[in-house]
Amino acid sequence: MILSKQSLTSIQAEGLNKPSENYFALPEKVLQFGTGVLLRGLPDYYIDKANKQGAFNGRIVVVKSTGNGGEDEFSTQDGLFTHCIKGVKDGKLVEENIINASISRVLSAKTNWAAILETASNPEMKLVLSNTTEVGIVLDEEDKITNTPPNSFPGKLLAWLHKRYETFNGSKECGVTIVPTELITDNGTKLKLIVEALAKRNQLDVAFINWLNTANDFCNSLVDRIVPGKMPQEQHTATEAAFGYKDDLMIMSEVYSLWAIETSNAKSKEILSFSKVDEGVIIAPNINKFRELKLRLLNGTHTFSCGLAFLAGFDTVKDAMADKTFSLYLHDLMTHEISPCIESLEITRLQAYDFAKGVIDRFRNPNIDHRWISITMNFTGKMKMRNLPLIKEHYKRFDSVPKYMAIGFAAYILFMKGEVLNDGKYYGKRNSVTYHINDEAAPYFYELWSDNSPSDVVMKTLGNAELWGTDLTALNGFKDAVNDYLLLFQQGRFLDTLNDLEKNKEEVGV
Repeated sequence: MILSKQSLTSIQAEGLNKPSENYFALPEKVLQFGTGVLLRGLPDYYIDKANKQGAFNGRIVVVKSTGNGGEDEFSTQDGLFTHCIKGVKDGKLVEENIINASISRVLSAKTNWAAILETASNPEMKLVLSNTTEVGIVLDEEDKITNTPPNSFPGKLLAWLHKRYETFNGSKECGVTIVPTELITDNGTKLKLIVEALAKRNQLDVAFINWLNTANDFCNSLVDRIVPGKMPQEQHTATEAAFGYKDDLMIMSEVYSLWAIETSNAKSKEILSFSKVDEGVIIAPNINKFRELKLRLLNGTHTFSCGLAFLAGFDTVKDAMADKTFSLYLHDLMTHEISPCIESLEITRLQAYDFAKGVIDRFRNPNIDHRWISITMNFTGKMKMRNLPLIKEHYKRFDSVPKYMAIGFAAYILFMKGEVLNDGKYYGKRNSVTYHINDEAAPYFYELWSDNSPSDVVMKTLGNAELWGTDLTALNGFKDAVNDYLLLFQQGRFLDTLNDLEKNKEEVGV
């Protein structure tokens, strides 16, 4: 039996959250660009939850930009898919299983463009969502809205908005709320600027451009949820057997979820009514606080710890979190060094601690195989963008060596020690087994490690103002700390070093 609208009545599995029959009569209110698992596991999750509680009462038309449409899983399953939520919350294992019915239909941009444009004539349509990856929000200067379809996502959106403008004679009431979820800072602002520039290049009239800017609300947003997509095949098959149906669209996600949407627009707040049913949806006039918490405590902690964890012999995040010594390092890094550095008028120390506690729960999720080697991709760029501001802020506030950060930096330098193999790529070694150093700075570190002692590598790395935008040797004691930890790590003393640090902390009563 395949999951579909027709088979719903035959599905009797316990603990499975199913839609009621009247759900399918809800009007289409959302146009969504993208069929990816992040959209289905986050915005579509919130909309489905709200629909089941009578708080949003609208379904989603999804635009698929790849493929030719036709008889795929979405049409076979009437847009239904199972969402399995598994993870840790407040130190306890949590599991929830949902049949999500938020998607009304999926239309291919390549073969159903006329039908997609026709949805612009629906007065119920109030919300546009997107996740077209970071390369989706770019200006294609040659794109034409008369193409069927336009080449780019901004071009498709512009064509849809222009059709809506014409259909409703430029009424401000027909304007929509547009919330991109691409992982780009100020994604809504950037999308709006691109759409406006494209409107001018397409020589659309001034009245339309004025309507574009005044009747529509382009919202910056931040999304945060790990949605790996399909479960491992064995687990997927076992889940289908337990539920009694086949589902090729089944996805899994962690428990934690956040969708911070930046707007002060009263109309948009009303449209985004699904925010009332889940505390994970936050509507605020400024979302910088949420971006800073995620960037520093989640992403920054990943970056400080990935090289250390990998070199210490851990392959996945959950493996490292099962080790008491390493788990304690992560906890102390976040609570003793990162949290005090981001405390501000916007972020209280308690908020930072609470967020850090949630990060620990997420890292401990036994259902997600998040590999440390994957996190090391673009290591140098991440260290500069996420963590350099933290190191500098620590010195500004406390004028002392941030030992946990120095440990992470030392491990980063050692991780970047590599050689060139026949394929022209750079590889390091862990216990005589090679690993790929997937980083633009790999050639620089190859030359550095080839011609210098470890102490000189540290000195030249930290003193490279061109690489970091500042001379890190000027930070009192940081160079010596990084050098000392690097020498210990070269002896393979990763966890011993963390244990020694913990003992020292206890001796001084921290």
